[in-house]
Amino acid sequence: MSITHWPDLHGSHFQGCRTLVTGGAGFIGSHLTEALLALGASVTVLDDLSGGDESNFDTYRAQAGDRLRFVNGSILDQALVTQCVAGCKYVFHQAALGSVPRSVEQPRKYQEVNVTGTLNVLEAARDAKVQRIMFAASSSAYGDSEVLPKVETMPVLAKSPYAANKAACEALMSAYAGSYGVDTASLRYFNIYGPRQNANSAYAAVIAAFAKALFSDEHPVIFGDGLQSRDFTFVENAVHANLLAARSEKPIKGQTINVACGTRIDVNELAALMAKIVGKPELTAIHKPERAGDVKHSLADLSRAKQVLGYSPIVGFEEGLRPTVEWYGTVMV
Repeated sequence: MSITHWPDLHGSHFQGCRTLVTGGAGFIGSHLTEALLALGASVTVLDDLSGGDESNFDTYRAQAGDRLRFVNGSILDQALVTQCVAGCKYVFHQAALGSVPRSVEQPRKYQEVNVTGTLNVLEAARDAKVQRIMFAASSSAYGDSEVLPKVETMPVLAKSPYAANKAACEALMSAYAGSYGVDTASLRYFNIYGPRQNANSAYAAVIAAFAKALFSDEHPVIFGDGLQSRDFTFVENAVHANLLAARSEKPIKGQTINVACGTRIDVNELAALMAKIVGKPELTAIHKPERAGDVKHSLADLSRAKQVLGYSPIVGFEEGLRPTVEWYGTVMV
């Protein structure tokens, strides 16, 4: 499924390495799991399937054999998390409840799963003396500041419970690095998209939601005027950043690091481009009122990512968009 040949970028570093991917049956987690397996690692996936699906392993499960172990369970189960972390060199913590709108509706549930669950992962990793924890942070922490590009030194301006959860977890990552010597990295993802992103949720990310509409011969729905812009980032860029962070020879010490492409496109342009790719340019977008908690613009500064991780994007926006739209075509038509 991957369009990147991972050994070309990461060699044999992960060969024979034991890892844990929380949320590994989800969208980003399943791509990260696939890459780790391609690099020769053994991967335990812990996922309660609230947002993931075991079918995300279908293209590589047989080839992985006993190097892929799936555990159906929650990061709120402290004993289970401890069991899954045991013997692992790296933990890639991707598990969380996603969606800004749903977090506005269910703030207490989001706090419990996203923050308390992360604390459980950190405690288990501390006890197991793992080498490093990579945390899936979010650019939503920047809020609606009009300053572009977003630099990690900017203040946190959470505009939703989801953003507040992610920012709180970044603080926990930093605190554990400072208090317990547990090396951690918080990777702030900017609008990740790609194959396997669920389009059937009422809270689907915009590219997934547009694809579902277009392949159903419906007009895509844009909330607001469509001039909001995003630093859309193909999922394999996020995977690459996680692998670079794990491989870092120097301690990362809980730093927060942007992961993106460093370019932006507005939602009106996105809808038109996707309609063109699908071959249905007549399906122009319709507009509905803005949603609470949504951010107007996002664009990442990648200076720290380059300096600390040696990161630069490996897949550009349109290069990633076409296979993504094609994948939706295979699962929706």
